Amino acid sequence: MRPEISFIGAGKMVSAMVSSLIRSEIYIPDQIACCSAKDGTSETLSTATGIQRFEGVDEMLKQKPDLLILGCKPQQLSELPPSTLESTEDCLVLSIMAGITLSRLDQSFPKSRNIVRSMPNTPGQIGQGVTGYLFLQEANEKDKAVISKVLSSLGIAYLLSEEIDIDKVTAISGSGPAYLFEFACALEEAGVGIGLEPKIAKNLAIQTIIGSARLMEASDSHPEELRNQVTSPNGTTQAALESFSSDKLREIVQRAALAARNRSRELSNA
Repeated sequence: MRPEISFIGAGKMVSAMVSSLIRSEIYIPDQIACCSAKDGTSETLSTATGIQRFEGVDEMLKQKPDLLILGCKPQQLSELPPSTLESTEDCLVLSIMAGITLSRLDQSFPKSRNIVRSMPNTPGQIGQGVTGYLFLQEANEKDKAVISKVLSSLGIAYLLSEEIDIDKVTAISGSGPAYLFEFACALEEAGVGIGLEPKIAKNLAIQTIIGSARLMEASDSHPEELRNQVTSPNGTTQAALESFSSDKLREIVQRAALAARNRSRELSNA
């Protein structure tokens, strides 16, 4: 069967996307293909999911997939064979690579039907991600529906209006999981610092974050309202929050997001 959707690359995000597409019955395994990667991950993915596997990009693109997803490393874009230009004529191309602009993608795939740039995040590996994306040019309804379904398999997907918004999404949700992981580490170390056993401190930090995140998801209240519900006047939480405030926690986070956004712009313009 000719694959309808083909992947270049077979890393964690691609594996998550393939598994989600099959699990949600958007595609069956025979409709999906991936090309081999140097580290052998495509063979692992093919064996685990039953999708088609090809030895290289040329061989895979001879099948003329309707949608090509670029899930390889950004630096591998320039390593694609020249024949890719002809092989992707009238193909819809979706990039999940960081830092590769629409104009650069257009140079690599000038004969494609349309091009989509996206920025997913790592929770997409468990279907709990958030992705920002936009098209190179106005898309038809069919292509809009296909891209929405594919990216929604990773979690929530937002159609953006300007490419500059990708840098902003990168700063908040793209890099955001690392901020939360860092806070979990800090909370764990704080637990050890006040005398908890390391294992207990780790479990308390992780479960507190998981439980709080699920409460935010389930509640109609703004996070600030939920914070206030935990904070009794002159209580323990207020003491901790006053320490955060004196250290200007929100300003620290704002500067971090600004640094991430600026770095994303630098990488995109490199």
